[in-house]
Parts: sequence; C-alpha cells; structure tokens
Amino acid sequence: MSTENLPHSPEQPSRKPRVAVVFGGRSSEHGISVVTAGAVLKAIDRTKYDVLPIGITVDGRWALTADEPERMAITDRRTPSVAELAESNEGGVVLPVDPANREVVYSEPGSVPKALGEVDVVFPVLHGPYGEDGTLQGLLELSGVPYVGSGVLASAVGQDKEYMKRIFTSYGLKVGPYLVIRPREWARDESAARKKIVDFAGEHGWPLFVKPARAGSSIGITKVDDLSGLDEAIAEAQAHDPKILVEAALRGREIECGVLEFEDGPRASVPAEIPPPDAHAYYDFEAKYIDSTPGVVPAPLTEEQTAEVRRLAVEAFEATSCEGLVRADFFLTEDDEFVINEINTMPGFTPISMYPQMWQASGISYPELVDRLVQAALRRSTGLR
Repeated sequence: MSTENLPHSPEQPSRKPRVAVVFGGRSSEHGISVVTAGAVLKAIDRTKYDVLPIGITVDGRWALTADEPERMAITDRRTPSVAELAESNEGGVVLPVDPANREVVYSEPGSVPKALGEVDVVFPVLHGPYGEDGTLQGLLELSGVPYVGSGVLASAVGQDKEYMKRIFTSYGLKVGPYLVIRPREWARDESAARKKIVDFAGEHGWPLFVKPARAGSSIGITKVDDLSGLDEAIAEAQAHDPKILVEAALRGREIECGVLEFEDGPRASVPAEIPPPDAHAYYDFEAKYIDSTPGVVPAPLTEEQTAEVRRLAVEAFEATSCEGLVRADFFLTEDDEFVINEINTMPGFTPISMYPQMWQASGISYPELVDRLVQAALRRSTGLR
C-alpha cells in the first residue's frame, strides 16, 4: 500500500516547511517593505525552508514575484516596488480562506489556475496600513495559516498611536503629552480643530510634531517650530492618514530596544541610542533609510538605565499582547526618566535597521533572527490564544 498521500505527523514532516514572504502593500511604506523582504529572502536558510515570495502592489494585487533579493535594494536614493518584480502585470496569487486547505493558487486571465503548493507559515514584512495593522493578520487567521509577528488586536494597537498610548497609560507606562484630531472632527469644524492644536502648543510650547496616527517609518511627520508651519504640517500628515496625532517635543535622548519571543517568553535586546542626525531636523525617513544615519549600539547608558529600559520594553510588549517581535522607542528625559514614544510590531528589518543591529549586538545574527521568528510562528496556533 502506498503511503504517499497519507498525512504526516508534525514531528516528522515529509518536506521542508514552506515560508511565504509577503511584502509591498498599499501603504506609503511600500518601498521599505520591499527592501525588508529582500533582506529576509537573502538571509532565510534555504536548506531548512522552501520560500515563496509574494508581493502586494500599491493597488492591492497579490503578485507572484521573482526570488531575486539583489533587485530589492535602495538604488540612487530610490526604493524598489513590487510592480518591478512581478512576474506578470495581470496574474494574481490567492490564499484560500479555508483552514483545511493551505494551498496557494496563481491565476492569470484566460489561463488555468496553477497550484503553488501549501504554505506552512507566512512572514509578513509589510509596514503600515493594510498589512501591519491587523488587516492581513485577520485574513491569515481566517485562512488558518500561522504567521510571524503579532495577532490582530496587537497589530492594530501597534499601528494606531492613539490607542497604543491609551493602553500604555492604563498599564502605568509614561507617555508624553499628545493630542488627536479625528477625521470627523476636522470635517465638522476645521477652525475648532486647528484651535485645539494651537491651544495645545500654548500649553506645551513649540516645537510640535504633527504626524499620521497610523503610519510608520517617519513618513508624513513634520516638526513644526511655530504657527506659520502648522497648516502645511497638517496637510502633510492628512495625506497619509485622515486621523492625525500632535505630540509635544520631549527634551532627551532617543533610546530604542528590541523585544524577541523566545521559547520561555519575550526578552529584550541591548538598547541603542539614535543620535540627532547632522543633516536632518530629526530622525526622519531619509535619515533612517536613505542616508542611513547610524545608531549607537549598545547605547551608552548606566547598568541601571539599561536594565530599566529593557524591563519597560518587555512590559510594553506584554501590555499590548504582542507576539514575535517588537521595537520599543523611548525618550530618556533630562529628569532621567524613560518615556515611551511608540512600539513597532513589524519594525524596519533591513540589515542596517536598528532592530537587527540591536540583536546582533546581543549575540543573535540576522539569519538566526529570521529563523527564530519563523520557528516562533510555527509553534503557535491560529485562532484565540
């Protein structure tokens, strides 16, 4: 009797686990997601995993892409796109919304759909809305496919800076002064909404930081030094998200810390410090990714400060029910107090990004980091947990 089609136990798989690396997406962080995917594809152990790269175009089409990491790098100060890597301008990849069937199908107009095989785990390296915010995670939960990173709620909270801060506050983590302007509030009475911001500046002083409430990679953020720059800053933030966040400037050092899920629970990396970039007003998109402003790893902190920021990073991870990985960003104020700014549930993950650098300094190489994240996802079930 042939055993070819009989089910195999998880302990003795008949093949290597297949990892679908999903990247790109509809957010303004599309290009950085492609760069991140290139680094992951280059680092993942091909002797241990089969890999299926799937790109999501800026208009939302799931495309089968070339497995060519060298084409997924920043060149001439320009980020790559999924459209440049897609094998077809029309073909689409479909994940079945059926927990009993993990087979991915590729189809093109006028052609018979082609089965690409089962996917055992998804490594979503999307940044921003429509990927990092719980939307993709919800799809994967419906499909019954394990995935790297946080679940639906934690991903949504990690994307929405307002509710992230509300949860931090409820757990006793200190956050800086902030103000939220929702789209209905702005549409109802622009003058009143603008006055709230001006009153906020009167209470906390200039400069202010005006930013999209649900974006990352420092995209859409403006440092506003006085009233004259406020309208332009609001328009820039609203170009990326109709809900905006206004933060008071905090005087202090920028400190980051990585959290990684181990078999026995989350642990924190050594922290890093982001020094003020010479050519930029603050640590913006170009400073991070184009000019690659270097961070200081490990951060020059006392033993007590290092222990405290690592403790707070894990506490933030737990407070928001995160899984897999998180980068937690803090300010160390002039009063020697750590104030949490935000977390990223899928932080920048290129080799020059701070999250991998902090774990490299903690003794975990980039390829090992990728492997640990995939293994953590394979250990978890989908659904309520």
